[in-house]
Amino acid sequence: MAGDSFIVKRLHNRGESVMVRFIMLGGFLGAGKTTAIARLARHYCENGLKIGIVTNDQAFDLVDTKSLRAQGFDVGEVPGACFCCKFNDLVDTAAALAKKFHPDVIICEPVGSCTDLVATVIEPLHSLHGDEYEIAPLVVLLKPEHGKKILGGESGSGFSPKAAYIFLKQIEEADVVAINKVDKLNDSQREQLSQRVADRFPEKTIVFTSGKTGEGFDEIIACLEAKRACRDRMMDVDYDVYAEGEAELGWLNCTAAVNARGDRFEMNSLVRQLVNAVATRLAARNAEVAHLKVLVENNDSSAIANLVATDVDVELSVASHASTFDATVVVNARVVCDPLDLEAVISDAFNAVGRHSNLDFKIGEVQRFRPGRPVPTHRVRS
Repeated sequence: MAGDSFIVKRLHNRGESVMVRFIMLGGFLGAGKTTAIARLARHYCENGLKIGIVTNDQAFDLVDTKSLRAQGFDVGEVPGACFCCKFNDLVDTAAALAKKFHPDVIICEPVGSCTDLVATVIEPLHSLHGDEYEIAPLVVLLKPEHGKKILGGESGSGFSPKAAYIFLKQIEEADVVAINKVDKLNDSQREQLSQRVADRFPEKTIVFTSGKTGEGFDEIIACLEAKRACRDRMMDVDYDVYAEGEAELGWLNCTAAVNARGDRFEMNSLVRQLVNAVATRLAARNAEVAHLKVLVENNDSSAIANLVATDVDVELSVASHASTFDATVVVNARVVCDPLDLEAVISDAFNAVGRHSNLDFKIGEVQRFRPGRPVPTHRVRS
């Protein structure tokens, strides 16, 4: 199996003073980072290593964090801004995980609308904490749903050129581009997407993978365990375009309590209903979805459904076989629309599902905004 030499080395040196392997797995909103990180973490855990995970978001109440913790992983969280703008929080969170759980590997999931990670996170970490962390190459998961449109220069891709700029910069700075979700692509689609990446970025290493099925994952592991190549210069980034591209996205995180008026409700059914209700309303507004995640959970079980583009089907990413009288709902939505409109859509979806399924929803805390201009704590230029 790929990575055996890395694992054997770590286990052999257990108890000695060795650096923690620092892995950051990038990719656009909805690229499948959380699923891939969970699979990677399971691989290392099953082979005897200890794992820590750090999630990141512009807001609080992250579905990703709850999902990973529910799977039994040790997870720290850096909310409120991207890793580049909260570099010290990232370092402190990783250090807290290291002190408490003594992980062999720390896996970090950056915000999906963030780029310039090499200059603002990886190189500063190497410079300031190179005696603590052995940094892996940057693998960026390519999201097929928008990748084929943006890389093909298609009109109606759902994003303006400024938002697409972020998507392309993420690929440009990658050490390895991993075309993810290939279980949804036929051979022709795989070849076309790979060729589009190669035409635009001819020097990139390209691999195919599926975080869901595990296809190609040995190759991802091998890439992440290789020695990171040094760079003579950093990627050029126009922070005005970057900031305007991020600001086109409406960002909303909210929680709600749901209670049955009569019989129990199925958690799988409810989470699908909610995502479909939101998707229908966003489509009517021509509001492109970057990523929509909805979690329904109680003390015993949880279900998660995702929507990663306006013109694709809803996916049940975490299934529950439970029925319940009450639960908590968590919504994370990133959509090209005004945050106030997004809040109205979510509220209307709750009301519609409540009427249809005889449920009462009580919305709790709501965070809605457009991301502010990125101001990195550090930025290495060469």
